[in-house]
Amino acid sequence: MADWRERKKALTRQRLQEQALRLFVEHGYEATTVARIAAAAGVSHMTFFRYFPTKEDVVLSDSYDPLLVAAIRARPATEGPVTRIHGAVRDGLGVIYAADRDALLERVRLALRTPALRARLWENQFATRDLLAEAVSEGAPTFGTRVLASVCLAALTSALEEWVADDGAAELPDLIDDAFRALADGRST
Repeated sequence: MADWRERKKALTRQRLQEQALRLFVEHGYEATTVARIAAAAGVSHMTFFRYFPTKEDVVLSDSYDPLLVAAIRARPATEGPVTRIHGAVRDGLGVIYAADRDALLERVRLALRTPALRARLWENQFATRDLLAEAVSEGAPTFGTRVLASVCLAALTSALEEWVADDGAAELPDLIDDAFRALADGRST
């Protein structure tokens, strides 16, 4: 019974996100109300708020961070922190990218081009940085591991920005590799 409930919750959450993204693309982020998203998903606006505390969360809320942390920890400890983060990011986003490239592109485009979402994304970067620093640390994160995590997030963000600017023409995994290669080489490509 619990499995059925969890599947139903996951499907409702997914439907809300899909309908929100569709409506944001069609009508714009600001013009789309929570009530309209809920109606399109076939639920009440109160149900929307059980899944997402804010309209921003329907775009930015995901389960990537815990999966990324698990992927970093699963990588060989002999790899350096930047290599571990790069491998985990590339593999993790690669799965999402392969499953629904167009939806990922729309979500990233929306997040980067909508001021309210971009501000929230910036806030979320600090939490992600701390999770990454903790994942590569042998104990409590240090100043050094936070710096490395920040630089890795900057490389990832640059790859995502390039992907959106190029309207998805390039392959995202290749851009991620290019960004981390530039980071490792210490020069522009």
